[in-house]
Amino acid sequence: MQGPDWKIGRMFGIPIHVHASWLFVFFFVTWSLATGYLPDVLPGLTEPRYWAMGGVAAILLFASVLLHELGHSLVALRYRIPIGQITLFIFGGVAQMRKEPPHPRAEFLIAIAGPIVSFLLAGLCIGLVTLLEFLPTGSSVHGLVALGTLLGMVNTQLGLFNLLPGFPLDGGRALRAGLWAWSKDYYRATSQAALVGLLFGVSFGLFGAFLLVGALSGTVSGALASSGGWIVLLGAFLFAAARGSRKQAAIRESLASVPVRELMVSNVVAVSPDTTLEEAVNQYFLPYGYGGFPVVQDGRLLGVVGVRDVQTVNNSLWAFRRVADIMQTSSDDMVVSPDLSAMQALEQMIATGAERLVVVQDGQLLGLVTRASIGHFIEQRHPSGMGSS
Repeated sequence: MQGPDWKIGRMFGIPIHVHASWLFVFFFVTWSLATGYLPDVLPGLTEPRYWAMGGVAAILLFASVLLHELGHSLVALRYRIPIGQITLFIFGGVAQMRKEPPHPRAEFLIAIAGPIVSFLLAGLCIGLVTLLEFLPTGSSVHGLVALGTLLGMVNTQLGLFNLLPGFPLDGGRALRAGLWAWSKDYYRATSQAALVGLLFGVSFGLFGAFLLVGALSGTVSGALASSGGWIVLLGAFLFAAARGSRKQAAIRESLASVPVRELMVSNVVAVSPDTTLEEAVNQYFLPYGYGGFPVVQDGRLLGVVGVRDVQTVNNSLWAFRRVADIMQTSSDDMVVSPDLSAMQALEQMIATGAERLVVVQDGQLLGLVTRASIGHFIEQRHPSGMGSS
């Protein structure tokens, strides 16, 4: 997602971020509640109190969106799918999953978890409102009833809207799960579900435009003009997201069809574990300009040494410390088989934050595969798709 965002916390180990666009929506929701909904249902309060209640309600509304995304994320974590972060933005929230679901059932359960959370929250709010009706009436009780009614209504709408069968909405992901189970082709299912998302985006845009034109011509209520504008923006967002998903599906399908051995660099410059850091800097890092090198002895991979590893040692000690002292010892996270697909290698890099993986077979070093080499392949196959990869 383009634009700045800020980390505001962490839940279940998942970083929670707020996108810059969220600030605008937070103010708009607070303003609309403080000047419209709250004065209508709770007449007679002071303006500062309306604004304070509007701000609290807006925070709770976005907390509902956050819980919706956490529903997706916790089910995804159950299937060992890393979550990069959850970001709240202008149209709600998004959980950034680092891997694709392993099978259609996982995809369906991850997709449906968000709406289930929203419907549970709606039921909780409606139940709370029902209980409050038995309490003695008062301004505080009326305020809680108004807030509970609002949260119940919004969570119901959030759950229903996300069930629309257009990718990347939750209903579209459920549709993709069904198409995937039927065709056994994940990427084809993604493309088909995203096509439905494109149609929903166009439909929303046309409906919103109809409301705007109607409001300007006087054939529909002027109050619907702002709704029409939001619907147009929502349609544009859905259209762009679905279009990007179709492009990404094509790119990922290409990467899934290519083994690592076809993209790896075979002429690998390796460092001996007995090399001093001074020799490593002067004979390897400076002349070649690479960010890291595999550490090899007798043809077997021992680990990887990078610029950051060298920087942890004071340069006055470089002549006395060996590469073996600071290298990252070889592990499953830094190696990849030459027969795995480039897509699997890229997912491994994203999950571990690595820029390169060492290609190893039967303990022997064969080459290196890097994000740059994968990016070059994408650029050759899909010149217009690099921005969405």
